[in-house]
Order: sequence, then structure tokens, then C-alpha cells
Amino acid sequence: MARPRDERIDQAVLSAVTELLREVGYSALTMEAIAQRAGTTKPAIRRRWRSQRHLVIEAMANDRIGVVEVDTGCTHCDLVEHIQALQDGMADPAFARVLPALVADLADDPELRKSFLDVVWEPRRAACIVTLEQGWRRAELRPGLDVDLVLDLFAAPIVFRALFGHRELGPEFPREVANAVLRGVGLGGECRRENSGQHP
Repeated sequence: MARPRDERIDQAVLSAVTELLREVGYSALTMEAIAQRAGTTKPAIRRRWRSQRHLVIEAMANDRIGVVEVDTGCTHCDLVEHIQALQDGMADPAFARVLPALVADLADDPELRKSFLDVVWEPRRAACIVTLEQGWRRAELRPGLDVDLVLDLFAAPIVFRALFGHRELGPEFPREVANAVLRGVGLGGECRRENSGQHP
């Protein structure tokens, strides 16, 4: 009978990956460094994960960087929170220093790409979909919208600027993105809380 998998080793390895990604980045990450930081061995890691790339993706999924669940009663405010969380995530070296190089690896490996989309990217989209559904119920969004298109409209400016660095991601940028998109897909005002002076 096989020994049960030690979840303490799993978590130690995932934590080690995140720490090292912040310190050295994706390209300089090695199994040797991961094993040493986690207090285990390379064979123990290889028994658990198919490759180092799969391990990085699981660590990113485990961290849930940039994923928030929010319900303020204001669709605009909630969307600003989601966009801000993505912007904060893109500023985290454990995400920002990984994504450009990882994207190249995903292009050559359809299975790895599907895994990344399922466990790293989909939780962000799922959380935003909840906000959109709440917006529809409150009649703050036009019905019949293409959900995938709307989500891409919110995320694309953040990801594009973070990857290419051609313009800064300032503190007001999430609100500016939400305003711009909601002018096209919303019904009514930009923010239900503006008159009260409260902002997310």
C-alpha cells in the first residue's frame, strides 16, 4: 500500500516556489533551490508534480494573488475592487515576474495552457462573473452582454500596461477602466455611492 501523501511537504514546496519567484523570478527558478528552501528533495518534488512549470502554476493557483470576492451593493464599486485586485496582483513579483515568461511556455504546451487557464485565471473571472450577475439583478448592466468580452475589457488594460510598461498603473487607473467600460455596458450612473462621497 502506498504511503499517504504528506500535505505538509506539498505546502512547504508551494510556499518555497512563491518565495523564490519573488526573489529570483521565473527564469532563475530551479528544482534544487525549491527543494532546499522547502526542506525536502528533488525526487520528492518530482513524485508530486509533472514538471517545474506545473509546480509554478499550482503555486500561483494556491496563492490566489489578485482574486477577491466583494459585494458592496454597487456594481461599479465592486468592479473597481476587482480591477484594483488584478492591478495589485500584477505588481506582485510572484505574478508579474512569472507571467511574461510563462506565457511563452504556455504557447508551446496546450495541456499546460489549459491548466493555467483553469486554476489560475478562471477563479478571477468567476469572481467577476458573480459581480456582473449581481449587476444584472440590480438592473445596472445591459442584459444580453457577452460575458467573456466584458471581462476581457476590464482586465486587458491592466495586463497590457503591466506586461509592456508603456504607461504607469496609477492609483486611479482601476476607476478609470471601470468608468470607460461601464459607459458602454452599464445602465445609468457610474457609482451609486458617489453622492455620499464613499469610494472603493
